[in-house]
Amino acid sequence: MAPGQTAEILLKGSEPLSNVPRAVAQQGHEILELSPCSRDGSPKDAYRLRIRKKP
Repeated sequence: MAPGQTAEILLKGSEPLSNVPRAVAQQGHEILELSPCSRDGSPKDAYRLRIRKKP
């Protein structure tokens, strides 16, 4: 990805939901959205993570 580009990542399970956003933020990238893909938002469902690569 080029600096400033965005990506959408689907996360499923509690471990990726905990670790991936933290790693993205530690590397200095911007988290644009982290939201459940389903209505009930239970941890076993997929979550949408949208990020922007740091400049």
